[in-house]
Amino acid sequence: MKKLIVNFTPTGMIPTKKMTKYIPLTPEEIIRDVKDAYSVGISMAHIHVRDENGNPHYSKELYKRVIAGIREFAPELVICASTSGRIHMEFEQRSNVLLLEGDLKPDMGSLTLSSLNFNKNASINEPELIKKLAGMMKERGIRPELEAFDSGMINYSKYLIKKELLTPPYYFNLILGNIACAQANLLSAGLMISELPENSIASFGGIGNDQLKMNSMAVSMGFGVRVGLEDNIWFDNMRTSLATNVMLVKRIHSIANANNRDVMTPLELRDILKLQDGNGKYGIVC
Repeated sequence: MKKLIVNFTPTGMIPTKKMTKYIPLTPEEIIRDVKDAYSVGISMAHIHVRDENGNPHYSKELYKRVIAGIREFAPELVICASTSGRIHMEFEQRSNVLLLEGDLKPDMGSLTLSSLNFNKNASINEPELIKKLAGMMKERGIRPELEAFDSGMINYSKYLIKKELLTPPYYFNLILGNIACAQANLLSAGLMISELPENSIASFGGIGNDQLKMNSMAVSMGFGVRVGLEDNIWFDNMRTSLATNVMLVKRIHSIANANNRDVMTPLELRDILKLQDGNGKYGIVC
C-alpha cells in the first residue's frame, strides 16, 4: 500500500491554554512541537501563528520566526502556512505570509474553498478573495492546500481549475465532522472522494472526537491524515485525558503499522506534489 502522508497541525486558531496546557502558542512552543513530531515522523506541517496574548495573527514576522526555527532542524520538511478567514478577513492580512522569500518561503498555503459556519463563529471566504489568494499562490509558486468541508467545496475547486488558478497535482484536506458541513461517516467520505478532480491527493481530518475516526479510515483506505491539536485536544473520546501533539502523532504511527503502511518522508511528499527539494529551495518546481 502507498505510503501515508501525515499532515501535522499543531496549533490552529481555537485552542487556548485554558482549554489545554499542551497547545503550543508561542513561536518557540510551536517549533518545539514540530520538532518532537518530526522526530516521530511526519510528512508536512500546517502552521498557524499567535500573538503575545495567544490570539490568532497573520504577522509575517511571527511566521518568519516559526519557519526559520523549523528549517534549522528540518530543512526538507514541507511547510504549509495558513491563510484562514476565521478571524482576519482582508486579503492583505491573509496573504501576508505568502510574500516571504528564500529560506522562509512556505511551500504551501491553505486555501479554504468556501465560507462556512463553525460552532461559535464563521470562516468567511468570499469567491473573489479565494480567487485572489489562489492567483497569488500560483504567481508566487506556492502549492495550495485545498481545504474542503463538504462536496460543494470540492466542486468549487473544479471551477478554479477551469479558471486556470490551480495546477496539478491538487492536494486536498477533507475535513469532516463540523456541525454545519459534511459529517464524519462513510457515506459523506465516499461522496467527497468520488468528487475529487483527477490528479488529486487527499488527506482526511476530523473535528474533535471525529479526528481518530477519520484518521483511522484514511489509513485503512490508502489516504493521508491530518492530525494535531488544531482539530482535537483530547486523546480519548470520553474526554478524560488531554492529548499532546506527539501523542497524537505516535498513535497515527501505531495505526499505520497495523495497516502495513509506512509514513511518507518529506522528500517523498515533495516529489509527488512537484515541490522543490527543500534545503534552501522551496515552493513549486518551475
